[in-house]
Amino acid sequence: MAATWLNDAVFYEIYPQSFYDTNGDGIGDLNGIIEKLDYVKALGCNALWINPCFDSPFKDAGYDVRDYKLVAPRYGTNDDLIRLFKEAHARGMHVLLDLVPGHTSEEHEWFRMSQKAEKNEYSGRFIWTNFVFQPAKGLPFISGESERSGAYILNFFKCQPALNYGFLHPTEDWQQPIDSPDAIATREAIKDIMRFWLDRGADGFRVDMAASLVKFDDEKSTGTSAFWRNVREMLDSEYPEAAMVSEWSNPKLALRAGYDMDFYLAFRDGGYNSLMRDYLRAQHDPSADPTDNSYFRKDSTHDINPFLDEYLDWYEDTKDIGHISMLTCNHDTLRPRYNLTPDEMKLAYALIFTLPGVPYLYYGDEIGMRYLDLPTKEGGYHRTGSRTPMQWSSGKNLGFSEGAAEDLYLPVDPSDDAPTVEAQEKDPDSLYNVTKALLRLRGECADLQAKGSLEILAREAGKPFVYRRGALTLAINPAGECMEAPVEVSGEIVYAIGAVSIADGKLAMGPQSFVVIR
Repeated sequence: MAATWLNDAVFYEIYPQSFYDTNGDGIGDLNGIIEKLDYVKALGCNALWINPCFDSPFKDAGYDVRDYKLVAPRYGTNDDLIRLFKEAHARGMHVLLDLVPGHTSEEHEWFRMSQKAEKNEYSGRFIWTNFVFQPAKGLPFISGESERSGAYILNFFKCQPALNYGFLHPTEDWQQPIDSPDAIATREAIKDIMRFWLDRGADGFRVDMAASLVKFDDEKSTGTSAFWRNVREMLDSEYPEAAMVSEWSNPKLALRAGYDMDFYLAFRDGGYNSLMRDYLRAQHDPSADPTDNSYFRKDSTHDINPFLDEYLDWYEDTKDIGHISMLTCNHDTLRPRYNLTPDEMKLAYALIFTLPGVPYLYYGDEIGMRYLDLPTKEGGYHRTGSRTPMQWSSGKNLGFSEGAAEDLYLPVDPSDDAPTVEAQEKDPDSLYNVTKALLRLRGECADLQAKGSLEILAREAGKPFVYRRGALTLAINPAGECMEAPVEVSGEIVYAIGAVSIADGKLAMGPQSFVVIR
């Protein structure tokens, strides 16, 4: 059973180095997050997901952890993080930390010990072949860089040696089964890290690449699922209100493996991409269809059905065991402003924030921050442009930092019309104020929250999409022309975007409109 506080939760994802800098060094910090908690709460978010803030050489922006139990000095101290937990809790907010269980940094003490020729406690903490010239067939590996004779397995970059959770079906003598003493020791070490931060006030974890721990796992992720169920048993016994959200993108597997939430996000295809973005075209992928575009584009050639087919299949299968988490985007993807206008984004958010499940809002998406075409920073590559500093005001560095521009983690948006919180707070029709209104509506209406029911009333291509959440009827018309909803409706309009009207059971919807009817 998912943590009870998730039913009305709305998460705000914070990339700490880019959120708010309080000491003028050009890098966001934990004290900056604390200073902006009231802003996040007023926006309508009551929970945070903080991207990795632990000690790291930052070759992959903190997803290469050097010490899981130490806050990176550039962000502050362990005491600062504990204070953040306390300040958030005082405001009725919860905090998830980012857990990276698949690999460490090559500078982690575990790996330094594992590289030694003499056998020790950490020799089996990572995956090694038995001989320096023995390849790891089917897996990326590096050899010849340690005194130990063997090749070690990587997960992504060279700096990220893979932790040993075993192989589902070992086929070579260097491959250990998932119940080997070394694989079990790795599992217990991860649980120890989780206990460390839960005991200090964390409310749970977002788990990086949650599906990819056990090597050569099967299609059902049998080995990895067994690992997470063991972790879930620990949480249920010791921290029953702790929550976990997985980067899995398969709720049928993730929620049965013990997760409370699973992100609905695929990086290349699937319903999310047809709903939200021109992903393949944006990546200059030669396989992209020239007509590929988001459902919310006013000139879109897409209908909502590719998304609904996938989403409803997952929803019906998992609605009683956990939550699907829709998100505006995250630190690894293009911002929605890349291919949607602010008016189109309003409709996208209207759907995201009114579907069942637990939604996530990436910092700056509430004002429509742009994706910037920037050189890579800390292993970001094409992701770097979605990680730029938060744009608070028209002041120095758009209010992010009092430091010198050349010292900033990344440059701020240089455009004359760069969106800011300061400007959008004053505009009642701004994306910021629409986002705030949608989140207020969700917070006030139990029918719109995570466990409320969902009934699809109309999904015909080329017509408004109409659905029911409890006593509320909702409709979206993303097209650039007026349309009539294909079902009869009645009741009072409680919220609308654009021009809508009800007469004699007919719902007339203006271009790019959304409505909630009670």
